[in-house]
Parts: sequence; C-alpha cells; structure tokens
Amino acid sequence: MLSARGKNNADGSFNWADALADAAIMGGMTFFTTLGGLGVAGLASDPKATLLAAIISAGAQFFAVLAVKRGLKPKEAE
Repeated sequence: MLSARGKNNADGSFNWADALADAAIMGGMTFFTTLGGLGVAGLASDPKATLLAAIISAGAQFFAVLAVKRGLKPKEAE
C-alpha cells in the first residue's frame, strides 16, 4: 500500500480496496497536520472553524489521492 500508482487485481480490475486504504491514510494525515498547523499558527481560536478547515483539507486530499491512483494506473495490454 501507499504506492504512487494504482494497482490491478489478478482479473485485471482496478484494486479499489488498496486505493481507498491509501487515500484514507493520506486524508487522516492531512486532517491532523491541518489541526496541528492551525494550532501552531494560533488560528485555532474557533473550534468549529478549525475542525471545518481540517475536514475540508482531509476530504480534498482523500479524493486527490484517489484521482491520482486511478489516473496513473498502467493500461492493460489488449
């Protein structure tokens, strides 16, 4: 897991399980680094806004990782 490219299953279908796991890990890391960064910068005075910013960052990272993995998957030989 945590590879730059998506992988295929033995039957040639895209391996969504690994891609989702990788995206969840990266999204989780982004969530907590956003919280930490806002805290260190002193911008975490409003807990709701801080949590919202971290959720938006994590969601964007999650879908970005999925998009990259799906787009970088090597094409199957025909």
